[in-house]
Amino acid sequence: MKIVVLDGYTENPGDLTWNGFRTLGELTVYDRTPVDDDAEIIRRIGNAEAVYTNKTPIRRTVLEQAPNLKFLGVLATGYNVVDVQTADEHGICVTNIPTYGTAAVSQFAIALLLEICLHIGHHSDQVHAGRWSQCPDFCFWDYPLIELAGKTLGIIGFGRIGQATGRIAKALGMNVIAFDAVQSDAGRQIGEYVDIEELYARSDVVSLHCPLFEHTREMICADSIGKMKDGVILLNNSRGQLINEQDLVRALESGKVRAAGLDVVSTEPISEDNPLLRAPNCIITPHISWASIESRQRLMQIAIENLRAYLAGNPINVVHAGNYA
Repeated sequence: MKIVVLDGYTENPGDLTWNGFRTLGELTVYDRTPVDDDAEIIRRIGNAEAVYTNKTPIRRTVLEQAPNLKFLGVLATGYNVVDVQTADEHGICVTNIPTYGTAAVSQFAIALLLEICLHIGHHSDQVHAGRWSQCPDFCFWDYPLIELAGKTLGIIGFGRIGQATGRIAKALGMNVIAFDAVQSDAGRQIGEYVDIEELYARSDVVSLHCPLFEHTREMICADSIGKMKDGVILLNNSRGQLINEQDLVRALESGKVRAAGLDVVSTEPISEDNPLLRAPNCIITPHISWASIESRQRLMQIAIENLRAYLAGNPINVVHAGNYA
């Protein structure tokens, strides 16, 4: 079997090994593939029977010119980069990688919140710049420091990652409320389910952990922000398109939103003219919540197991066009 990885660098910049894939076939790994060049994507797939992609889009035009392709693995949980409907029509098995980043992403959400509340990086920089040694007092701080105990965290999307974030927040003494279309007993043990309007009204911190669908696109906008508390903190390490970025900038400038911690933006890599880059009190990291070495190792192992299970006739983690409606 010929196996092609179209964009392997972010998954494995050199600290992991692809050897597990080599036990299943002849492997070719490209660090990056031009995302807008279908002809080059088709050329690189060639006569491969198994292809892995992370962010390289696999459109209808590509699938229709890959006659040998039987297995298409997405090196991520979200699979909107693949035209799954066309893959279904051509009998191509599409798989994704669920659950691999739960611990890493929830940890990162809380890290964003702690940085907003304590400004640890800033104060460390100031110590190294000599300000503490020159200070007449035994301590100093440049920002109000916020204690989280007793505050309310509202989580939108209370699946695995949302619930893991809630467990950490509870350990910090926070009250957890959540909105999700599907409720569970596991969720009720962590937080209180409420409707979205109540979540907006009660939350001191709002954290997004929901998928990107048409009905969630730009769900955080002037209207929803207006329903939140003055001085609310907003966190997003889910999908950048969940937020209307210009509306968020205005809310940060007015102080309606005290601060935002973002690991994702609407267009990635971030464009130089993105208004968030000039917004006050806005932390932006480069989509790295998922990228701990432990998380990436789990991702790679699940990707291998997906192909192994397919070859054994018992495919796992299969997605279909109807799943993403």
